[in-house]
Amino acid sequence: MNNIPPGISKSFLPLADPDHHSGMTRSPTDCIDLESGKVRGSVEGDVEAYRGIPYAAAPTGGRRFEPPQLPEPWQDVRTAGEPGPNAPQRPRKLAGLDAAPLIGDGWKPGDDYLTLDVLRPADGGGGLPVMVFIHGGGFVVGSKDASVQDGRTFARDGIVYVAINYRLGVDGFLPIPGVPTNLGLRDMIAALRWVQDEIGKFGGDPANVTVFGESAGAMAVADLVTSPLAADLFRRAIVQSGHGAMTRDVGVAQKLVRKLAKLLEVSPDRAGFAAVPPGDRLLNAVDKVSLPTTRLDLRGPDGREPVFGISRFIPVHGDDVLPVQPLEALRQGAGADVDLLIGSNADEMNLYLVPSGVRDKLNSILAWLVLRKSQPNAWAVLKAYRSPGKKAGQVLMEALTDLVFRWPARRYAEEHRGRTHVYEFDWRSPRYDGGLGASHGMELPFVFDSLATCTGDEGLCGTAPPQELADRVHAIWVQFARDGSLPWAPFDRETRTVYRLASGQAIREPRMPAADFLP
Repeated sequence: MNNIPPGISKSFLPLADPDHHSGMTRSPTDCIDLESGKVRGSVEGDVEAYRGIPYAAAPTGGRRFEPPQLPEPWQDVRTAGEPGPNAPQRPRKLAGLDAAPLIGDGWKPGDDYLTLDVLRPADGGGGLPVMVFIHGGGFVVGSKDASVQDGRTFARDGIVYVAINYRLGVDGFLPIPGVPTNLGLRDMIAALRWVQDEIGKFGGDPANVTVFGESAGAMAVADLVTSPLAADLFRRAIVQSGHGAMTRDVGVAQKLVRKLAKLLEVSPDRAGFAAVPPGDRLLNAVDKVSLPTTRLDLRGPDGREPVFGISRFIPVHGDDVLPVQPLEALRQGAGADVDLLIGSNADEMNLYLVPSGVRDKLNSILAWLVLRKSQPNAWAVLKAYRSPGKKAGQVLMEALTDLVFRWPARRYAEEHRGRTHVYEFDWRSPRYDGGLGASHGMELPFVFDSLATCTGDEGLCGTAPPQELADRVHAIWVQFARDGSLPWAPFDRETRTVYRLASGQAIREPRMPAADFLP
């Protein structure tokens, strides 16, 4: 695995400038005639880029709380050269860490934000594999334009790369009475349908589509694998630090509806929320309800909170998008025709606990108080992860990493009836005196071969991340998208084969202590 598969080039534009869509020499491309109108992109080095193409109509007015509609046609040639607006949101900050490469620069206002970018090799060609990326951000922040996920690296290596924006927060993931549920997931499905209809015009093969995402984007991908509305829209799926266990029953999720309505002083229904336009008032309420100090019990009937407080806004099950919980859908055979690559990072929860200093401040009682809000057997969990000399904050971090990310990903892999491979990203960043480790999001600059965006004194990866590892990891993703092949054996309940990306070793992974405390 030290060799890069044939056809993957390292000759490419530098990615050090986070504002990588501007300030470079461009020339126009030929027009592409889409169903909605003609678009013209630009040549960026050895890649053709078409940015900000509408895959659905602007979600405004009467369309705000409706499923995505067909984009409104245009007459003149549309210049698809700029990223355009994204969904309303507030940027998130972490002490001592530049988070913008991971989640973008915040809200870029504008109505027409249900858009996507298409990047392809400038030398053209047809029948190319397609990769569609769904960004993360807890379903409340993020953008297709975050610099770490620069898809030019995939286009450089023969992929037609697509990245999408979708509705977030109240407009995308709040089950408001009188409003269709899971509007954000419906946006993603609409984008994937657009890919099926239009990607051939960009040289892509609609029969060879890989959808992939990270964090909330990975949760969404795992959900879409099981959705009857997304059947036949993609051939493969890559789930990076995600799984299908983070959905809520509609009834439980409507506690959030009522809480927000109370904060906004509106009725908890479509009319009430429609009276509050996207903007500061709505975002203030989202910020307030997202605080860990806000009293809001979103535990399910089993006493568990499936997101462990990381985000209030997640998809719901029990509708036409997700008729049943995703794990149950997998057991029933959903997604069996999809090749799956799923994995997690070794120290996921460090991103949430280390920059804030929380991990090093906790004692055993505080660790128990934190965990008991989401896990009914909190003390037993901590006991299972405790060992001599290990501090309480480290115990909590390891327990939450397994509970929130690693074990649910393995459970998803166990239930998936199609071909399944599991990875673990195990390279540890030196940031915070080595405390950040292989945290949440750490694999992204390696997957995208975009280390320059996360390198530096405040970068996720520190000052000297290994380019050789980025070459290898990126090549693995490219090869999987091309033909589904991977350099290690599939995962099943008995062999439990997991490939450690940094060390390049396939291991038989032991059962985790978290297995005793999760479904």
